Amino acid sequence: QVQLVESGGGMVQDGDSLRVSCTVSALSDGAYAMGWFRQAPGKEREFVAAVSSSGGIIRYADSVKGRFIVTKDSAKNTMSLQMNSLKPEDTAVYYCAANSVGSGAATYLWTRRYDYVYWGQGTQVTVSS
Repeated sequence: QVQLVESGGGMVQDGDSLRVSCTVSALSDGAYAMGWFRQAPGKEREFVAAVSSSGGIIRYADSVKGRFIVTKDSAKNTMSLQMNSLKPEDTAVYYCAANSVGSGAATYLWTRRYDYVYWGQGTQVTVSS
């Protein structure tokens, strides 16, 4: 069984920074490609960032490129999202997602939510103007 545990989030003001993290908890060792998605009220869940299991391949949504930084500790299967220059439109519930991958897929990542198997419970990020 695989569980994703998120931490961080909260309420900040326009222009502030915030960090959210996600840890994969599993009964057996494994490698995971991971991603961040977010969902604002009344909107679809959208892609934010993704990282391969090796941590060497990263993709960002255009809306966050240059402001958000995703990092991954592959040994601990932990992923963090450093969010800088936050804007009110970044307000959403942020979800961590993961796929188990074999050693031959260390550079794979996914940007579509339907491609992810495991999901965290979500953490609220609110940016006030």
